[in-house]
Amino acid sequence: MSDSVQTRAGREGKKSDLAVQLTEKDAGGIKINVESSVGHMFGEQIEKTARETLESLGLENCEASIDDMGAFDYVIMARIEAAARRMREIDGPGCLPGRKVEYGPPRRERLRRTRLYMPGNNPDLMRNGGLFGADSVILDLEDSVSPGEKDAARLLVRNTLLTIDYFDCERIVRINPLSTEYGADDLEMVVPYGVDTILVPKCETAGDIKVVEEIIGGLEKKHSLGYEVLIMPLIETAKGILNAYEIGAASDRVVALCFGAEDFSADIGTERTKEGAESFTARSLLVLGAKAAGVQVIDTVFSDVQDEEGLIASTKEAMALGFEGKGVIHPAQIAPIHAVFSPTPKRIEYAKKVVAAIEKARSEGSGVATLGSKMIDAPIEARARKILRLAEALGLLEEETGGGS
Repeated sequence: MSDSVQTRAGREGKKSDLAVQLTEKDAGGIKINVESSVGHMFGEQIEKTARETLESLGLENCEASIDDMGAFDYVIMARIEAAARRMREIDGPGCLPGRKVEYGPPRRERLRRTRLYMPGNNPDLMRNGGLFGADSVILDLEDSVSPGEKDAARLLVRNTLLTIDYFDCERIVRINPLSTEYGADDLEMVVPYGVDTILVPKCETAGDIKVVEEIIGGLEKKHSLGYEVLIMPLIETAKGILNAYEIGAASDRVVALCFGAEDFSADIGTERTKEGAESFTARSLLVLGAKAAGVQVIDTVFSDVQDEEGLIASTKEAMALGFEGKGVIHPAQIAPIHAVFSPTPKRIEYAKKVVAAIEKARSEGSGVATLGSKMIDAPIEARARKILRLAEALGLLEEETGGGS
């Protein structure tokens, strides 16, 4: 075998990452060269991790040159495995880091006011994703990852799921469409290792969900997971909008329909605007389809991270249309969105009065309840109880009981 057989992986000069070059040899065992910004403290550990990773992947004779910028062990392992897989076929699951965190099974019913997108090939951003307070984090393997780095990103996302504590955040991975050469490999790499929900992009028909469901089910059985991974379709085309109900009702795994404004605008041949007139009808139809299917519905991202006033206005419009959350591309957008989707003290107090009036009427054997001069019917009761459930989930009821204003 020639010394000229070389592969590379990782990102040079990027914080919390590394670049590795592998050269496979005919003999001589494993040789490792390390240049690191933290080499004086962790040089020996980096070399040890690299050697153990290469040995576990079956590379007995090779030279690894590592340029490190403070990568954690699970990142070192992912980058070396990516380079090794680019060199030869690797049998089995690869080199898995020991599981550092344990989570319960995915929760269908949960708050999804914010879903924070994080590029799947950036370990520094993904490592901190659980600290910003979003309801969900999306480790993205699609738009934020170039075609030549898809293989490396899915290994990094897998290792991140096994290692990083996202606390109570829903752990979502956006895969590539199954119509590409990447989608099925994405599922195989992440489903067994701690993902809650799969975000399915470019979803246009119920059949798209059926295919994803079948693959996920096979992986759950193969790996004896003991729980069901959930599905979140991302609707980004006119066809998908017109099929929203069928998509939402395609599987019990579906928990929410999401809207993607950029791709939708391109699909119908218009430019996306801040006002959003070009997508107003589509968003309204998506809400109707999701509600008819009994699943949540989540609005698109607001792309101007400097315009908080515009973000708040967009979020208020989304809530008025019936959306229950928005996508987020920067942590600074989380708090304003949460504030809009959180019930005000005035709405909570009114909801309490509605429920109290209903329960009082029923205890007296009356089927009719009034509050002031207004009759309380079933939709008003349902809305009030939904507000109180949300307030309870956010801890707002307890705060009031404890003497808060």
